[in-house]
Amino acid sequence: MGIIVAKFGGTSLSCAEQFCKVRDIILSDTNRRYVIPSAPGKRYSDDTKITDLLYLCHERAGLSLAFDDIFDVITGRYMDIVHGLNLDLDLEAELNNIKTRIREGASADYTASRGEYLNGLILARLLGYDFLDAADIIFFDDRGIFDSEGTNEAISRRLWDHERAVIPGFYGSMPDGEIKTFPRGGSDITGAIIARGVKADVYENWTDVSGFMMADPKIVKNPKPIRKITYRELRELAYMGAGVLHEDSIFPVKKAGIPVHIKNTNAPLEPGTIIVNEAEPVCCTGGITGVAGKKGFTVIAVEKTLMHDELGFGRRLLSIIEANGISFEHMPSGIDTISLVIADSQLDGKLEKVLDEIKDRLKPDSVEVYSNMALIATVGRGMARTPGIAAKLFTALGKEGINVRMIDQGSSEINIIVGIENEDMEEAVRAIYKAFVDEQ
Repeated sequence: MGIIVAKFGGTSLSCAEQFCKVRDIILSDTNRRYVIPSAPGKRYSDDTKITDLLYLCHERAGLSLAFDDIFDVITGRYMDIVHGLNLDLDLEAELNNIKTRIREGASADYTASRGEYLNGLILARLLGYDFLDAADIIFFDDRGIFDSEGTNEAISRRLWDHERAVIPGFYGSMPDGEIKTFPRGGSDITGAIIARGVKADVYENWTDVSGFMMADPKIVKNPKPIRKITYRELRELAYMGAGVLHEDSIFPVKKAGIPVHIKNTNAPLEPGTIIVNEAEPVCCTGGITGVAGKKGFTVIAVEKTLMHDELGFGRRLLSIIEANGISFEHMPSGIDTISLVIADSQLDGKLEKVLDEIKDRLKPDSVEVYSNMALIATVGRGMARTPGIAAKLFTALGKEGINVRMIDQGSSEINIIVGIENEDMEEAVRAIYKAFVDEQ
């Protein structure tokens, strides 16, 4: 294998003991040449992430309040890590400089980014790798939009001079040198950007779970792991709220066709989950990749005789919700009906106005509103080519007495989405999982 880029999450680098696990993982394979660390995460359930403490320091400083007590906690965390690793590394000057800059009005982005920056210094010293500041190779334009091509060129140019390097996650720099962060969880994005820039063979994302599960473990007891999943399937499950990587965090490697390997720092020998582009031709296995559900939707059902003959009806309907700043999730339709499935959060305080505009501008025969709906996505690449998938799904729901209020199969033909009552969601997920997985 060629180059591996490895990103380690906050729980993987929360204390000296975890740093030792990370060191052993990295040094066990000489192909792991570029490493992206997050800031220290929680050591236990009631602990606080370093990034949250840094944000709190910035908030207090902005109100001209003292934050020394909070910064002392941050300093203590880093000192404990350095001493626990027996490193010859003096972070005092770095910490004092950060504290001073926060007090003098440093931005929230700068303040939050220091968690990754300090962890990067520690990990580089522990490994004997070069330290490369992300601000020197990851760029945003003057509007704060990520500069993909400029960044890719800088990575290609700079990293070839560093056979092995640690690059902090989560942040880059603006044209004037100011620090700019990605959204929370942005270290995943950094790792994907570095992997693309060095043309990595694999992007490893190390976390505290052994890959993705076929269903939410809070709903289904001991669900089976997903060993391989395509980007398309991942997108469908992530959209429905499954606990997977956000699409933004893997877009650079998806575009470059680089596989992502999700692994567990605490159980490195477990196989984890590999995310790939379209794999080998799909077989009619009768199985699924996963099932995920999400609550809190409303359906606006519009009916009008001869709707299909009325030019621009759909466009005018969508223009109404667009004008009200609303996005829709699905749009099932029939010859004389169109239904819009919309998240409740999108309709907050807007529903009556939207209904009035639909009635006034479209003159429908009826407009019905169905609230209290949950959506469940059953996802799998082989579904469209496997006879009886839909029958098995609806039989499973019928056996549990669950009423299906909506059915929608995407044009990609890798998922079937059903709408049910909110209170039936967990039971529906369990029923579908049992039908496709437990009974195999």
